[in-house]
Amino acid sequence: MSNRTYTYLTAVIGVVCGFVIVRSLLFADSLTLRNDLVQGVFVGAGLGVVAVEILSRIKATKINGWITVFGCGLPGNDIFTRAACARIFPGPVNVPQEAMYWRTSVDGAGHTLTGERDYILHFPPRGLPPNDAFWSLTMADERQHFVANPIDRYSVGDRSGLAQNLDGSVDIYLQNAAPTGPQSNWLPAPAGRFNLWLRVYMPGAAILRGEYAVPPVVEARPSR
Repeated sequence: MSNRTYTYLTAVIGVVCGFVIVRSLLFADSLTLRNDLVQGVFVGAGLGVVAVEILSRIKATKINGWITVFGCGLPGNDIFTRAACARIFPGPVNVPQEAMYWRTSVDGAGHTLTGERDYILHFPPRGLPPNDAFWSLTMADERQHFVANPIDRYSVGDRSGLAQNLDGSVDIYLQNAAPTGPQSNWLPAPAGRFNLWLRVYMPGAAILRGEYAVPPVVEARPSR
């Protein structure tokens, strides 16, 4: 299920739960104990889903189109914070000192990422994610699946032999067709919508202090 579909589903659940609650208040005399119990279970579960969605949006930090959450994985987190982190970053999440995560499905202008366009992720000189281990950028389709591609490449990072520009900056090409630039810097995209995940392991102090900003994904040229 894509993030867009999940958001729509959450909105529908919220509306249905609201309707049931209002109906129960207005027609309380017509309800039986059994109906009360059944409705209570489903409404409670539905409100839990809605609460997690709202909390994940409150907890999230969004810069240049990238979303991250500070404090995920900490032992003292309450159940709602853990659920919010799991909503944004499905799967195992480490403490911030071990790993930080970002994801995006839009470019820097807020437009949905799609393989119908070509993009560049430009890291300025000395602007790669600071770390004491490694970092990686992963491509996924809108259902969070790896993208099949002719060069069998699903991520790039500091161990990929990325080519630098003359000034020391690094351009990563995010597109469906092979770029004219260095092939080592190409992260193949699907034909349709896609998502990006950035993971930094043993992140540097600038990341942990919230001072490092992942650069925006920028469209390279108009639609083909």
